Amino acid sequence: MSKPSLNTSLVSVLHNDKYGSSVPPLYQSTTFKATSFDELQEYDYTRSGNPTRTVLQQQIANLYEVNQEQVFAVSSGMTALDIILRTLIDNSDQIPTIIAGDDLYGGTQRLLTFLQTRNHAKVVHTDTTNTASFIELFKSLPRVDIVLLESPTNPLLKVADLPALCHFVKQATNDSCKIVVDNTMMSGLNSNPLQFGADLVYESGTKYLNGHHDIMAGVIIAKKDVAPSVYFVINSTGAGLSPMDSWLLIRGLKTLSVRLYKQQINAMVLSHWLQDVCGFKPNAAEKEKPQLRTRFVGLKSHPQFQLHQSFNRGPGAVLSIETGDVKLSERIVTSKRLKIWAVTVSFGCVNSLISMPCKMSHASIDPEVRKQREFPEDLIRLCCGIEDVKDLQYDLLAAFEEAGLVELQQRGQDTYILNKQNGHLARNNIGETYQENYNVYDQFFGQNIVSKTRHLHRPKL
Repeated sequence: MSKPSLNTSLVSVLHNDKYGSSVPPLYQSTTFKATSFDELQEYDYTRSGNPTRTVLQQQIANLYEVNQEQVFAVSSGMTALDIILRTLIDNSDQIPTIIAGDDLYGGTQRLLTFLQTRNHAKVVHTDTTNTASFIELFKSLPRVDIVLLESPTNPLLKVADLPALCHFVKQATNDSCKIVVDNTMMSGLNSNPLQFGADLVYESGTKYLNGHHDIMAGVIIAKKDVAPSVYFVINSTGAGLSPMDSWLLIRGLKTLSVRLYKQQINAMVLSHWLQDVCGFKPNAAEKEKPQLRTRFVGLKSHPQFQLHQSFNRGPGAVLSIETGDVKLSERIVTSKRLKIWAVTVSFGCVNSLISMPCKMSHASIDPEVRKQREFPEDLIRLCCGIEDVKDLQYDLLAAFEEAGLVELQQRGQDTYILNKQNGHLARNNIGETYQENYNVYDQFFGQNIVSKTRHLHRPKL
């Protein structure tokens, strides 16, 4: 029999239960009885290893096509980054220099600031999505030990050229500089940065991997030469994921492909509707009016659409809009007419989420820093779930109307949406564009995000 597809591997979980249970059992045990003093047994204490966690780590290994020994499940996505940085910093013979992006998750920014203020690392921020600028900065520094990348960035949806950046860094440093990639926005289903040359990849398992926002988890996938050092830190600190959360994450992974596929279809439909019907797009002819915008890497209007498509198998399901007015954005997000979109931080859940990052997930970033990095304070982040997309559209439209952003006009049998911020007028086509956008998704991101062949050469790790 040929090797099963990725989708099948995630659903068909292999385990060695002696009773033949159809799903992996939960080993909610701290200790394991010693059978011999002469032979090393596989498990003795759950901090060091647990059968349920091992099954989970094998599933993640299937997702990233690596050996199970290269995968580690820990208590959160931020724990994953902390473990990675501890591993790499402890292996450095001097205070290391870290290059990181200028559009980072707020928790990542907080941890990097913590390290820098305590003189554990020197952190240099730059626009990692500008390859030429990144290379120029890299060459100007006497030494770079770690490069931390995200793509697409959260929430500005900027795309870093991961293959090009990894190739440059490895060539420029003879493989001495370690590349770390936060792959949470894409998940291993859409992208595998290890194949481009990254040394360590991590995800917040809280997001797409689990998909239900009922656990916190993080996963680390490391090259073979780094993996033992990562395990040493995890075992020393006791950061391994608990058996119960490991068991729930195994269950969540089974539906990853169907969830993410539906979420991305919804995001494609919604982004086209927001841009073309609701008028969230710049208007060069009306420069005196607020410039609205829809940010989504699945839109052809995204300046890096083709770049993203070149090394990813899907656009993800996170998009953002700018209203041109902070107060207006606040009224939309806090609208009492929102019944489906939940106002929460995070993303990747089966239900749709809406937030204002500058007030929520990115509030820990100093306002002056946000200003320097041209972070739009009016930005609204939309994280699509698996609901009927028409319901998501009508829900948003009600909030837009209550907030005073749009005016609905009835013309015969048709309803038109007038964007009062920029004067954009278009017929409301909710319910008419699903198949059209499904075809767009099909054309540009493969017939199925889990059946499309991984099309980039995978080097030996």
